[in-house]
Amino acid sequence: MQRAALLDAARSLLSEGGTEALTFPALAERTGLARSSVYEYFRSRAAVVEELCEVDFPLWAAEVSAAMERATTAEAKVEAYVRQQLELVGDRRHRAVVAISASELDAGAREKIRAAHGGLVALIVDALGEMGHEQPRLAAMLVQGIVDAAVRRIELGAAEEPGAIADAAVSMALRGVRG
Repeated sequence: MQRAALLDAARSLLSEGGTEALTFPALAERTGLARSSVYEYFRSRAAVVEELCEVDFPLWAAEVSAAMERATTAEAKVEAYVRQQLELVGDRRHRAVVAISASELDAGAREKIRAAHGGLVALIVDALGEMGHEQPRLAAMLVQGIVDAAVRRIELGAAEEPGAIADAAVSMALRGVRG
């Protein structure tokens, strides 16, 4: 329970203040633990980040996968892939990982984030292949680039409404995939 409370506090800190806010004293304060107790659970800030990725990425991937499974065509799967990720932008777990991704992390934490993103991208490869794309893995990476740019735009509080950003991202992804 303490570990879960620490992870929840880490999500909140990252969501509210970015990586600068994720400190062991702040985690201790949020959870009511002694600072030394935090070190019993995590050896470093990077260890907190790694565990957040291990816990949260599979949940997001499952949500994206479920949205794609409800789609009946390959194009609808691509749209679901883009839209579901953009719907998750407001989720505290997502905001935490966006903050993490922008920070200085050790090689282990960076590798876990890369592997998790790779798993997410793998969800769309088959749909792109069904659409006849000659290089579905490359196309999947580029579609994810569109999603990442849209996420940044939403996170910045852009002048456009999130729905308009999502519509533009879906349109760009589908037009790009169709060629």
